[in-house]
Amino acid sequence: MGCCTGRCTLIFLCTLQLLASLERQIFDFLGYQWAPILGNFLHIIVVILGLFGTIQYRSKYIIVYSVWTALWVAWNVFIICFYLEVGGLSKDTDYMTFNISMHRSWWREHGPGCVRREVPPPSTRGLEDHSYISVTGCLVEFQYLEVMHSSLQILLALVGFVYACYVISVFTEEEDSFDFIGGLDSYTYHHSPQKTSHVQLKPVYLSK
Repeated sequence: MGCCTGRCTLIFLCTLQLLASLERQIFDFLGYQWAPILGNFLHIIVVILGLFGTIQYRSKYIIVYSVWTALWVAWNVFIICFYLEVGGLSKDTDYMTFNISMHRSWWREHGPGCVRREVPPPSTRGLEDHSYISVTGCLVEFQYLEVMHSSLQILLALVGFVYACYVISVFTEEEDSFDFIGGLDSYTYHHSPQKTSHVQLKPVYLSK
């Protein structure tokens, strides 16, 4: 089987998703965002599984990938709502770190144009408290950078889901066609009419 348009496109989309997820994983590690780190890790594994299934014509792996993309879209919608503070959510909470640290998004202090200055805190507070770190001059606020990352993930996941469904249908049709032809050949082989011999044997007398 050659590389059909849908299959090649899905391979390309999986590759883009891997690159985008690896880039996002790096910055989430820098910001100690443990919940996104775990999500990115699972996403990378499933995308690799989907890529393998597409290359090796394994429909089951692509089905797993397509189901995961739906969950991945839901997770990224939650992240968008979190950073835009929709539905009572607040970007200043510790949900992304599982409430085990006060770290925030890496982009909060290192975004494009941001200038980070430490302000001496009162003796009762620690230097690591973000309330006493001044960040100015940011060209884009960190929450919008996070929203853009999640929006890109949603776009890639939706397009990947559509092409995954298409490739699954193509693979299923090809498997059914192969099974039908194989079964027909087997039936023809076992049930082909056999020619019976009607030659009668007669005694031959040799004259002396």
